[in-house]
Amino acid sequence: MFFPISGVHLDPIYLVVIGFVIGILGGFFGVGGSFLTAPALFAAGLPMNYVVGTDLAHIVGKSIVAARTHRVLGNIDLRLAGIMVIGTIAGSETGVQVIETLKKGAQVDLVVGIVSIIVFTGIALFCAWESWTVLRLTRRTNRPPDSTQNRKQDVTAIDGFAKAIQRFTLPPRVSLPHSGIESISFWAILFVSFIGGIFSGFLGGGAGYIRMPAMVYLLGIPTHIAVGTDLFEIIISASYGTIRHAMNGNVDIVIALVMQTGAALGARIGAYLTQYFTGPLLRLAFAPLPLLGAIVIAQRLLGHHHS
Repeated sequence: MFFPISGVHLDPIYLVVIGFVIGILGGFFGVGGSFLTAPALFAAGLPMNYVVGTDLAHIVGKSIVAARTHRVLGNIDLRLAGIMVIGTIAGSETGVQVIETLKKGAQVDLVVGIVSIIVFTGIALFCAWESWTVLRLTRRTNRPPDSTQNRKQDVTAIDGFAKAIQRFTLPPRVSLPHSGIESISFWAILFVSFIGGIFSGFLGGGAGYIRMPAMVYLLGIPTHIAVGTDLFEIIISASYGTIRHAMNGNVDIVIALVMQTGAALGARIGAYLTQYFTGPLLRLAFAPLPLLGAIVIAQRLLGHHHS
């Protein structure tokens, strides 16, 4: 099927299947899924600037479906999400401007591809090490993590780092009772969301692959609440990014709508599945996905180089 906006031929069934798979993963891990969507679209022949913009457009609808389910499950901290939106939008605008600068130099595919590989690989390795460390400790102490208890008391291997950030004294400070945090600096939350926003505007998607781990490891948010809150926040941030990329001609809305037909169903399934996994298991299952995305992008870049 020919898509005139981006000028490429793509199989619509391929797009629906991608949307469905990413929908499940997004609802389950609280991420937009761009670490897999972007490589899949790039590998199919979509130029990287269209990959970034179109991925954002498709993520909006999927995140609405998944966030509604997480809201019912009690996994969304609305106060935290409201603060994070401010930093994410500012960061997203920064990322969009970097993409526009790279387009002028005709190096957008190479630069975005290399940055994606570095970021995705680093996240995958860290999450795998951390979650496996926690699971080994719980087995050693014969204290298997209880799923219900982990929603409010989620243990990580670097809890001390999150506690240090929570003690950061720069005012104003806010309380996040839904996440079990008595007091944390407003600026710490803003910084984490700003970095996530930059990656959202630069690499596409909701950047949950950055923000969800950052909420857990840096802010000390329980994994289940980080998943639901990130999805809720993605609705706003990805909508903003979609509009800005559309203004710059980087969105193929037809491709996004075709993908959305599969994503809506997958997102509900993924969100419900989070009830049956503890925090460390969620993070361990998440770890291979960014690495897979990095491998696909590397293969595509090497293919371009040899051709």
